[in-house]
Amino acid sequence: MTELTLKHVTKTYHQKTALCDISLTFTPGIYGLLGPNGAGKSTMMNLICTNLKLSGGMILWNGRDIREWKETYRSVIGFAPQQQALYDSFTGTRFLSYMATLKGISGKEQKAEIQRVLQFVNLEDEADKTIGTYSGGMKQRILIAQALMGNPQIVILDEPTAGLDPKERVNIREKIKQLSEEKIILFSTHVVSDVQSVAKEIILIKSGTIVDADSVEKLCEKYNAKNLEEVYLHVFEESGGETEEKENIYVETDKI
Repeated sequence: MTELTLKHVTKTYHQKTALCDISLTFTPGIYGLLGPNGAGKSTMMNLICTNLKLSGGMILWNGRDIREWKETYRSVIGFAPQQQALYDSFTGTRFLSYMATLKGISGKEQKAEIQRVLQFVNLEDEADKTIGTYSGGMKQRILIAQALMGNPQIVILDEPTAGLDPKERVNIREKIKQLSEEKIILFSTHVVSDVQSVAKEIILIKSGTIVDADSVEKLCEKYNAKNLEEVYLHVFEESGGETEEKENIYVETDKI
């Protein structure tokens, strides 16, 4: 059994509701989280990762409250946040070794595990360079690499392809697709094309509530749309009309 369930999840900050009564069930596969800035996507991901405390509701892992699982639950999660300050003086290898230690991966296992994730993100040749010399796309890939260490069953990716060139974006996307047969993968992005072809289900979120959730095919049928981009524009223009939401969508054609 591999199942993550959100039951009536709510999160408030100083009387402002960031998430309101969210109920979802995830099984192995890729789930695309789409919505304008400030919709609540990052809050949801941080609640699942236990980086934030719930204001209401509960999150269950395989039918049991994650608060009861404690550290055992944390060990099944891999999280790649949006690009944040990294240790610029560390080499890629040293950073991954440090993260492996935090995850409880033994010294004997670290070398093989570091090599595996470096290969996954195509950074073997850059592993001994300092992170301060990395491009934005390389930093994004090293964050993805650390998220995959320890073979987590839940992988949470917040804008994982930001800063990647088209070739690397396609490469990462296809490799993530391969992982999804046995893992729950939450993939938050503004690049609609990144999830259109690989997502099991798309979750559309705005102002802390779920607007809709279904497969790409069924959403296109429901909104009489040619593709997911049209669904996104239809849903969020209809539900709010803010012009900045349309400007935050990046639809790119991958040519390699």
